[in-house]
Amino acid sequence: MDYNYHTHTYRCGHANGSDEEYILRAIDGGIKHMGFSDHAPFMFPDGYEIDCHMQMADAKGYFESINALRKKYADKIDIAIGFEMEYMPSHFDKMLENVKNIGAEYLILGQHYIADGYPDAIGSGSIKESEERFFTYVDSVCSGIESGVFSYLAHPDMAKFTGSDEIYRAGMKRICQCSLENNIPVEINFLGIRDGRFYPNPRFWEIAKEVGCPVTFGLDAHTPKDAYDGDSLKVAEWFVRKYKLNYIGKPDIISIQ
Repeated sequence: MDYNYHTHTYRCGHANGSDEEYILRAIDGGIKHMGFSDHAPFMFPDGYEIDCHMQMADAKGYFESINALRKKYADKIDIAIGFEMEYMPSHFDKMLENVKNIGAEYLILGQHYIADGYPDAIGSGSIKESEERFFTYVDSVCSGIESGVFSYLAHPDMAKFTGSDEIYRAGMKRICQCSLENNIPVEINFLGIRDGRFYPNPRFWEIAKEVGCPVTFGLDAHTPKDAYDGDSLKVAEWFVRKYKLNYIGKPDIISIQ
């Protein structure tokens, strides 16, 4: 694995370490293509900003720091600067305009909310047995994929639906089909592996196998040591072998500029 486009920074408030430490760890691990994709900043019409996202005031420093570092290490690693961003139907056009204006080169889709993250935020981990919430999540993810601006779908299996397997399969099959039809990969997420979370979810990857949608890896690094993670890589490769997944390796990065 010589690529990773899922890297956070301390600016989101739940990661740590300097930007340079992430880069040095990635280089030491053999990463040749790296993307910083911290949680996208956005100021809602009433001035509210989600506290686990980068704040607008930090965006300038984000780009200045990483631009300087990619010049410094240009002979060792190729670095792109973007964001992980949700598809929020009521705000998406403004969100997209905002990240373009502040300089983002690419986006990955990380749907942490079932739809809009404000003012009535419902986390994708809070779906539980609600079929309505689950299918709202599915609709949002598919709309994000179909928008054509996201390079891949991060942690596609983080929706914590505890209802019937038939409903789960129907919704996740639709996401996998959207991935296949739009050639937008789904990610095996290394943070889920590292932390022992409920994803990667075998139920999802069985469906991904059946559909044959493209699959990529993402380190989801929140500390410098996570900018290369050989132990989680072994588990991710096991998933690929076990489920005979359509692993494509390095994803094609969709420029939004």
